[in-house]
Amino acid sequence: MKENTSMARRLAKMALLITGAAITARALDDSLNKIQLQGKVVLITGGTRGLGLIMARMLAAEGAKVVICGKLKENLQKASEDLSYRGTDFLAIPCDITNQQQVKDMVRQIKGKMGSVDIIINNASVIQAGPIESMTKSDYESAMKVHFWGPYYVVTEVLPEMMRRETGRIVNIASIGGKISFPHLLPYNTSKYALSGFSEGLAAEVDKYNIKVTTVYPGLMRTGSPRNIDVKGQHEKEYAWFKTLDSIPGLSMDAQRAARQIIESMKRGRGTLTLTLPAKLALAAHGIAPGLTVSILDLINLILPSPDGAGTESKKGYESESILSTLFMTDKTDEAAKKTMEK
Repeated sequence: MKENTSMARRLAKMALLITGAAITARALDDSLNKIQLQGKVVLITGGTRGLGLIMARMLAAEGAKVVICGKLKENLQKASEDLSYRGTDFLAIPCDITNQQQVKDMVRQIKGKMGSVDIIINNASVIQAGPIESMTKSDYESAMKVHFWGPYYVVTEVLPEMMRRETGRIVNIASIGGKISFPHLLPYNTSKYALSGFSEGLAAEVDKYNIKVTTVYPGLMRTGSPRNIDVKGQHEKEYAWFKTLDSIPGLSMDAQRAARQIIESMKRGRGTLTLTLPAKLALAAHGIAPGLTVSILDLINLILPSPDGAGTESKKGYESESILSTLFMTDKTDEAAKKTMEK
């Protein structure tokens, strides 16, 4: 018995030493890698609203030269007015990141007006919510264009200059859906899996050039984005479950807090960041018992809206509002939408 107790103590001490060494090593690595943002040129895709706009505001406040891009001129104009009011040094460039030539033209314009891009934040996103019966090939193609090919075009256009200068930061906003595929979000999940694989492999390959890649795995965030998602199937019911989950504190994360954590991880050059406690717990459970998490997802799918009678028509979230989407704490999402130009 004494020998067992002694062994347990030695193992406990060893575990503490290993933990302490790991914490010390991470703190040292953070200190060595941390960058200052003053004067850095930061390109944010999907920066006209939501999480992208929040990060643009924060980065500008730290002295960065911010470039936001988006497809819709109306959104660019509103975001430009918001950033101008804050007295920031920025560019707002119309660009469809799924078009490689437009990406090339944008990067050329940035270099001519602000200099080489120091930091990329691939944030542009689309979400299609609905059952597989309502999804078409074009839904998957659209998601892949925005979540994989767009980041690929941006990264590969900027990367050679970063390699030449031997410095740079790249942030790819993936999703917990890029690790665990939640039902009724298949095009989104599929494309985020692709971005996750590209991002983590990229990190390993460019580290030798002192380029740090941060792959972000957010859970639900209160950015106000549900009103602009694409809803298929039983539109009102599909929108109601999505908006409700996105609104619940504890399950979803305040967007300001999420943006701060993303920026801090980027500055320190950390490889991955998982946002929200539920997302962290889900990833841990999936790593230990993937069969169990798949079984849980099976059960969740049973309570999601039935595909019976559902067609392939797509509606925006704001077109799918009903009493169902206003029953439980969803005012938090509506409030966030006003603050982040989603509304």
